[in-house]
Amino acid sequence: MATFLITYHGGGGMPDSAEGREQMMAAFQAWAASVGDSMIDPGAPLGPRKSVTSDGVSDAAADETLGGYTLISADSLDHAVDAVKDHPFVGSAGPGTCWFPAPLGGGWVG
Repeated sequence: MATFLITYHGGGGMPDSAEGREQMMAAFQAWAASVGDSMIDPGAPLGPRKSVTSDGVSDAAADETLGGYTLISADSLDHAVDAVKDHPFVGSAGPGTCWFPAPLGGGWVG
C-alpha cells in the first residue's frame, strides 16, 4: 500500500453556529470511519501561513491556496480517489485533490 496526500482547496471555513460545526465534524468522522484502516492521519484545516522564497518571507492569504489535508493508504491512485469521492467536504468546501507523493530518496513506488 502507498500513502496518498489528500488536499482540500477553497471553502468557507467552519460554520458559524455550534450546531453547524457539530454536523460538519460528525460528517467528517463518519467518512473517516468508512475509510477504516486506510486512514493514516485525518489531518486538519490549515490556518495562518507564510510564503518563503529566495526574496524573503511574506504573509500568504489563507484563502489563496491549500485549506487542509488528510493522509490515507491505498493500493493505487484510483483507489485513493474512490475513498475521497464520498468525503463530505468535497463539493461543499471546494474540490479535493489526491496526490501520490514521491517517496523520500527519489523514485516512484506503485
